[in-house]
Amino acid sequence: MSRNVMYAILSAILIALLLPAFSPVSAAPVEFKPNKYGWFDSIVFFGEPDHAKAVEMMIKGDMDAYFIDISEPDLYRKIKQSPELAYDFSFGLFYDLTFNPVGPTFPKTGELNPFSNKKIREAMNYIIDRDYIVNEIMGGLAMPKFVPFVKLLPEGQRYLDVINKIESKYAYDFEKGKAIIESEMKKMGAELVGGKWYYKGKPVTLHFIIRVEDARRAIGDYISNQLEKLGFTVDRMYKTSKEASPLWIRGDPAEGKWHLYTGGWITTAVSRDDSDNFQFYYTPDSSQAWSPLWRAYNPDPEFRDIANKLAMKQFKTLEERDQMMRKALWMAMEDSVRVWIVDQTAVWARRKGINLVADYAAGYAAASWAFTANKGTVGGTARISSAEVIIDPWNPAGPNAGASNWIYDSMIYGYALQDSAFLLHPQTGMAIPLNVKSVYMEVVKGTPTHQNEESKNWLTLKWVDSVKVPPDAWASWDVKGQRMVTAEEANVTEAKVKFVVNYGPVLGKVAYHDGSTRSLADFLFGYVVDHERMNPESKIYDESVADYLKSYYEQFKAWRIISTDPLVIEYYVDYVHLDAELIASAYTIWPSMPWHSYFIGVLAEENKELAFGADKANALNVEWMNYIAGPSLEILKKYLDKAYNEGLIPYPNFFKDYIKVEEAKRRYSLLSDFYNKYKHFFVSDGPYYLAAADAVAHTCTIKSIRTLPYKIEKIARDIEEFKLFPYTFVGIGYDKNIILKYFPTAEVLTGPSGVSLVVGGPAVNVHTKVAFEKAGIKMDHKTLSLPTGEKYESKYGSLDYGIATLIDKNLYVAGTSRYGTEAALLYLLKNKVSAGTIVVKWQDTNRNGAVDENEISLELQKP
Repeated sequence: MSRNVMYAILSAILIALLLPAFSPVSAAPVEFKPNKYGWFDSIVFFGEPDHAKAVEMMIKGDMDAYFIDISEPDLYRKIKQSPELAYDFSFGLFYDLTFNPVGPTFPKTGELNPFSNKKIREAMNYIIDRDYIVNEIMGGLAMPKFVPFVKLLPEGQRYLDVINKIESKYAYDFEKGKAIIESEMKKMGAELVGGKWYYKGKPVTLHFIIRVEDARRAIGDYISNQLEKLGFTVDRMYKTSKEASPLWIRGDPAEGKWHLYTGGWITTAVSRDDSDNFQFYYTPDSSQAWSPLWRAYNPDPEFRDIANKLAMKQFKTLEERDQMMRKALWMAMEDSVRVWIVDQTAVWARRKGINLVADYAAGYAAASWAFTANKGTVGGTARISSAEVIIDPWNPAGPNAGASNWIYDSMIYGYALQDSAFLLHPQTGMAIPLNVKSVYMEVVKGTPTHQNEESKNWLTLKWVDSVKVPPDAWASWDVKGQRMVTAEEANVTEAKVKFVVNYGPVLGKVAYHDGSTRSLADFLFGYVVDHERMNPESKIYDESVADYLKSYYEQFKAWRIISTDPLVIEYYVDYVHLDAELIASAYTIWPSMPWHSYFIGVLAEENKELAFGADKANALNVEWMNYIAGPSLEILKKYLDKAYNEGLIPYPNFFKDYIKVEEAKRRYSLLSDFYNKYKHFFVSDGPYYLAAADAVAHTCTIKSIRTLPYKIEKIARDIEEFKLFPYTFVGIGYDKNIILKYFPTAEVLTGPSGVSLVVGGPAVNVHTKVAFEKAGIKMDHKTLSLPTGEKYESKYGSLDYGIATLIDKNLYVAGTSRYGTEAALLYLLKNKVSAGTIVVKWQDTNRNGAVDENEISLELQKP
């Protein structure tokens, strides 16, 4: 595929994305229906690293979708020509050459490491012919890459002028790069003898980890050839991701087991702001600092300062940001702890029978996949493969703070098993509220952010002169005193942004996979554990994640609980994003794992029998904590039993006010039952739960929460979303007949059970009566009155009004008489209702005494 053809593929996308600098990224968003209960009944995940074999399996029907990009041109042609397959493109995958920076010699081996010299690293940009890789290896399904931005996504387009200059300066020039490397190698004490480099009488051998699952094998061989032309001896270490991980990302780089690695990265959503990329890829302050490799990075102090300021959004104007971004791009080239190679035009393949939404950056492996993947209806099964499954341990710490950070793992445990407050739109990267009703935000005037049009229905933004932090808000956690530290005590008085999140009635609902009910303690526990893990005085302090956590919480100034029903939390942050919506999504707390499941891991680490992170596990010589397999399970079970038998409450000085012993023991009992049935402790709140995991065979089966023996109670944002829920029917007397008229096979109950569709007015249904009183809705046989002042008068038999409204977890449908009730129910069946409340009018225009669809009109709809 030529580059011109590739640009043609991108043209429609770029119309949406290539906008003036700092303007919102707007596009006609693809319509997709997130289902909080998952569309499928079950999904089997298994590994298949061979792309060609995966394509054959899809053609034969043995695999429904492949959650790995396909970069081979011949396979792309095969997919395109197959009548059984469909495909999509994404543009957020890229390859790099990652260097080990330790040196000048490795302490444990005494071997020379040329790449400890940043001038040699920088010179490698001249040694690699990116055009050759694009055309001869990638077959045109890529673009040359020089910087840590995807050139065709928003940030890359904003800085296209700088990127073009960088590409010109660092264009392929083997002789120029060779001259620089020869000069620097001699300064490091190496000798060039007979065209080969020697150090202290031994050949300079470069241990090169080359990934084998994709185009990186061929790329690694090409780069090896180039290095050999320079006079290096190259040890080509061909490895899969599982084999490479213990060396390059988890191993100590000072051991000298490797010099280079063919890295691969995926942008997991369309990024609207990449100003944190410099910190992420080049500094020990990165969220990747749990890895010994990142902690070995030693960038120029000025570069590190700029990188951190950009990541922390410590700029007052967009102009100041712009200047720092431009400077950082050049400094990144001089640093070059990684040399970027190509941005892929990635092909994602599936059978035509399965519907998947391809994220412009991440393809199928994006956060929205588990909420949207379907075969046209609720139910059924799917078989999905990726290169590998279950590479590293899964635990509550998450991919940035200890658990497996492989996308092959996190796309399952992080996207399917866990819920979240927001999703990011797969085309625009805009925040979409998933478990948030509304957000009110105050921003200090002059802060470089703005609101986008598509958030007007859930975000209210107000510009203010200052944001004062209330003295009683929580600003930190006191490890010694085991209590929250107030803003007044911490001398936190101001913030750049205040935002107030209304979650709706989420507390007191059966929310977690073991049948436990969400409580306020679940929202508090993760905050406490994070502060414990970044404080040296804590038993669970972890040096490898402390810097990352401190960086995050440095901008999280304070928070406080405003109400519990509905749950409303007020946040104060110094975090700034170009899009105000993404400020809220970045810092809104959502407890995807319940406190009691997390707590048994805390107990295990406190007693030095397991550790959440790999580094600490190695330091303690204990097992890296795994909630789904291996020796960890027996240890976790021991602490679960201890917690139950002793009625333990975590950090009791504080949590005694939020957790009672009886509740704690009930939770421990539910978790024990769950473990006995499913043989793991990974309890979360997403659309799917982990039904089976085999860490040896590297397979797992996830099932919809609809299939659990207890009824998980999600909260719908609007009526259209509620329609996807596995609700029960509630109706009494004639209202039961109305339900059966439209749902002939329905089981109709007399009271709510789980999430329920309650049909019938307050005069005949006590459940409607109680709910309407709570909501301030008044209804009798003649009149419907809303708390906002609207009033509707009916005439029995000829004119009637009906209402459909979400109250708490249930949808209530009622009329001033049976005609209004039936009219409201029929309207819901025949129309898309993206609102929380509607009022409909029925008028018997044909005078047949029946409710006909053409006699119903919409009178009112409200969020």
